[in-house]
Amino acid sequence: MRAEDIRTLPSMPLAGPSYPAGPYRFVNREYMIISYETDPALIREQLPEPLEPIETPIVHYEWIAMPDSSGFGSYTESGLVIPCRYNGEDMNFVAQMYLDDDPPIVAGREIWGFPKKYAHPKLEVVKDTLTGTLEYAGQLVAMGTMGYKHLSMAGNGAATTAILSKTQVNLKVIPGVDGKLQICQLVAYNLTEISIKGSWMGPGRLHLVPHVNAPVADLPVRKIVGARHFIADLTLPFGRVLHDYL
Repeated sequence: MRAEDIRTLPSMPLAGPSYPAGPYRFVNREYMIISYETDPALIREQLPEPLEPIETPIVHYEWIAMPDSSGFGSYTESGLVIPCRYNGEDMNFVAQMYLDDDPPIVAGREIWGFPKKYAHPKLEVVKDTLTGTLEYAGQLVAMGTMGYKHLSMAGNGAATTAILSKTQVNLKVIPGVDGKLQICQLVAYNLTEISIKGSWMGPGRLHLVPHVNAPVADLPVRKIVGARHFIADLTLPFGRVLHDYL
């Protein structure tokens, strides 16, 4: 294989790359987000500097079902997002992510630094309840429930679009072949080409179970703030470096 051909490979391995070249389009991406208050000291502990906590100690627990994802196929994701601030701009720090499909795990970690691990999340409608579960190593570590389509959000989807458009931040840590850190960055990205297909609010509850390898319960639920359910088409573009620790 010629050097110029090697330089055009989207990913490893050479024979059958793990994922194709981006950007990546998602159709009918379905979210359930349960927001809650937790201990502010624990949020400070989980946020890497120079990110700063916001005034209210809020955490968003998310389930996302992605039935039509270019290059990645169909999969479901679950995890924790912490609202924060960087240089005066409100952002969301993606703290933990768990999903059930190899290509988006590999691409997410290698390109944007998403904190992705393999697990078994599920988002489904059970009778009158939108239900999310997360199983890791054979154990249930998270369960969220929301009243199904109780209150349709009025307007043209502007509020939901603003949620999805908010800058997201990941901590990207990749060692070099010598075992020392080769990449250690805060990486930011913004979703684009967002089209809202439906958006609802309703009552929600969240149960988190302590687990050593899926420590979602390390940010315990003190008070449920609200729950949102929405469906959208969107594009995940490439990101940018906010801060380089090296």
